[in-house]
Amino acid sequence: MEFTLQTPALIFPAISLLMLAYTNRFLTLAGLVRDLAKEQERKNDPNVLEQIKNLQHRMKLIRAMQIWGALAFTFAVMSMLMIMIKGALPYAPYVFGISLLFLLVSLGYLVKELHISIHALTLQLDKIKEENTVSP
Repeated sequence: MEFTLQTPALIFPAISLLMLAYTNRFLTLAGLVRDLAKEQERKNDPNVLEQIKNLQHRMKLIRAMQIWGALAFTFAVMSMLMIMIKGALPYAPYVFGISLLFLLVSLGYLVKELHISIHALTLQLDKIKEENTVSP
């Protein structure tokens, strides 16, 4: 396979869209934390504190997703620069491979964050279902 300037450029749109999605997730969670913090000040509810802890954990995962995504982007750019520098050309595919590994790590954090998110929503829905179940 020939390694050209277009090869690393193929993942640029994907990484850009992922970074945008990660940022949107982060901003949404930040808004939820602010709202829950205000609610906690009013009610002093232990359930709200648990929700805030869950959201803080998810925000740490999103931060890791963003860092690994940014590293993937950086290494993809570095591989493109290495293609343009004749002496560095043999190393460019390896740097691009590292970029892909970083992208996989970022996606791994995404899967973990999604799992936590879905689990939290399932617990919330079960609680609602339990509260609305009429006993015979």
